[in-house]
Amino acid sequence: MKLFVRPLIAAAASVFVAAGAHAQAVNLKMQATWPASLTLYENFTYFVERVGKISGGSLKIEAMPAGQVVPAFEVLDATHKKVLDGAHSWSGYWVGKNKTAILMTGGPGGTFGMDMIDALGWMHHGGGIDLANEFFQKELKLNIVWLPILPSGPQAFGWFKRPIKNLADFKGMKCRETGMAAEIFQRMGMQTVNMPGGEIIPSAQRGVIDCAEWVGGVEDLRLGFQNVWKYHYTPGMHENVTIGEVVFNGDVWKGLSPVHQEIIKSAANETFIIWWAKWQKQNAEALKELQEKHGVRILRTPPDILIEFLKTWDIIAAEEGAKNPFFKKVHDSQRAYASVVVPAKRFYFPPYSFAANHYFPEGGAKPAAKSAK
Repeated sequence: MKLFVRPLIAAAASVFVAAGAHAQAVNLKMQATWPASLTLYENFTYFVERVGKISGGSLKIEAMPAGQVVPAFEVLDATHKKVLDGAHSWSGYWVGKNKTAILMTGGPGGTFGMDMIDALGWMHHGGGIDLANEFFQKELKLNIVWLPILPSGPQAFGWFKRPIKNLADFKGMKCRETGMAAEIFQRMGMQTVNMPGGEIIPSAQRGVIDCAEWVGGVEDLRLGFQNVWKYHYTPGMHENVTIGEVVFNGDVWKGLSPVHQEIIKSAANETFIIWWAKWQKQNAEALKELQEKHGVRILRTPPDILIEFLKTWDIIAAEEGAKNPFFKKVHDSQRAYASVVVPAKRFYFPPYSFAANHYFPEGGAKPAAKSAK
């Protein structure tokens, strides 16, 4: 009998120690670059909620909106310095450090024809997440761990005070743009101004800007763009597959148990898909409200503007790649992945407009019902 006592006691002690280790929850404080009123922030709070539930309460994250601890655009450095345990943001804000950052959002130009799920595929199956962490940790020397979480695209071309018929109409207008998209639009003849989302409407009301890009759909509705402009153009190619991030201080990440690390990864993946599906429905409902309640005209972006954007982006990307080896490394990785998935997907997938036009033709006409025989 004594032969079994010690193993049983040891096993019981191990369970007790493990239970004790999880009795006190791990608490993290993280801040977003978004105000709490936006759906982008709701992506953050959904993630926080899922982490808490999946971990059984053993890992808790306090979500904070922009400005609660540091200004919105300082969350990356604050995470590196451990002022924050982590942040919810968008890599396009970091192009001032290194323009390669824009490629971690998917990049302008539609990423060689990839859509959002293809861009996510590059992140997980084409080395994108590894390249992002290599970029932030080795190129920028930041002590962070990076994960994709926020699929805020495809985004609209923008809002204008008057109709835009072609590229010539577009030139000379003063518009709010951000990231490398601003550089592209400048090269195309637009005057661009970068400002936080909360400053766009006041600037428009004062006549400082003629047009603006934010996100589209429900995001723009919440900010009140419809109260200033009535011409809303879509689609855009500047943030067709734009992806936001969740980052953690490297030491904080290493201090988490392997189980907690996996919970965070799983919750981020779930948030990406589930929030995105909900967001697309919210955008559809918002477009309906913008038109029916606020008299907004939803118009197609002139094709020559979209074509010129792609051509200009290709030129700028080639220029940047020639002087920035890591930019070229990431850009080439995206092209290589796209060269496999895009042609195959174009072959297998019917055009979205094919069945859409059959059931919901543009212009509102309904297809004639076939008589039953």
